[in-house]
Amino acid sequence: MVGAARNIEPPYYAVIFTSQRTEGDKGYEVMSNKMVELASKQKGFLGVESARDQELGITISYWDSLESIKAWKENSAHKVAQDKGKREWYKNFSFRVCKVERHRFFEM
Repeated sequence: MVGAARNIEPPYYAVIFTSQRTEGDKGYEVMSNKMVELASKQKGFLGVESARDQELGITISYWDSLESIKAWKENSAHKVAQDKGKREWYKNFSFRVCKVERHRFFEM
């Protein structure tokens, strides 16, 4: 859902997940799509934006509260994906949780 954040009124939270992948798909794309679908059904989910090139992937999910982020982190299906990511899909990754106080969107 590219552009999902442009209609959200601050304040809200952003989880910025940055990663470098291992070689080969190994089921990654299917799981990634399942996680976006599952996250979109979670209480407090506001949207997601994602981009990837050959070197770096960035996914930003938007949430209404820190409690919603914690619940998503602890979701059992998400935990399975996290474990598989650590074992098979990622060379490295990081995540940052940020409070968005304001934003602007410009369309040309």
